[in-house]
Amino acid sequence: MPDLLETPETTVTDLPPGGMILLRGSLADAAFAEVLTGCGISVPGTRQIVPCTVGQVGWMSPDELLVFCEATASADLALRLDAALSGQHALVLRVDDMRARFRIAGPGARGALAKLCPVDMARIAPAELRRTRLAQIPAAFWTENGADFDLVCFQSVAGYARNVLTRAARHTQGIVLP
Repeated sequence: MPDLLETPETTVTDLPPGGMILLRGSLADAAFAEVLTGCGISVPGTRQIVPCTVGQVGWMSPDELLVFCEATASADLALRLDAALSGQHALVLRVDDMRARFRIAGPGARGALAKLCPVDMARIAPAELRRTRLAQIPAAFWTENGADFDLVCFQSVAGYARNVLTRAARHTQGIVLP
């Protein structure tokens, strides 16, 4: 997919759709974690995103995970998880079509997000997932390499997210984060 915006500092790109499964349940429960492990999903620490057998899994709240997998694997994985968690207090929900994904890359990426999110961007470390607000909408973002960020938000507000990200990315020169 073509870049939405390219500046010397920052690139904002729409990412192709992928598989996403929302899991809710008692993450502290050993039986719950064991079922997830059996399905190839690790339980990440608080505000972390980690690789797993099926892709990646991010901690969204004390009782919620978001699993990222191949789009073609999403339906089967959701069915496997639902069957494996049968009898436990849990929710398995495919959210592939409900979410939009973006990549904000380059030396100005932190500055662009700092303008839009009430987060100390200087302290965001690799593998840290942050669920917050992007201007007026809920969003979550993370970085794997410390410089480029992946962001997810609701599909219904993707146009708004794209607009505020591209505007913020245009003027990141001179932003200094401690």
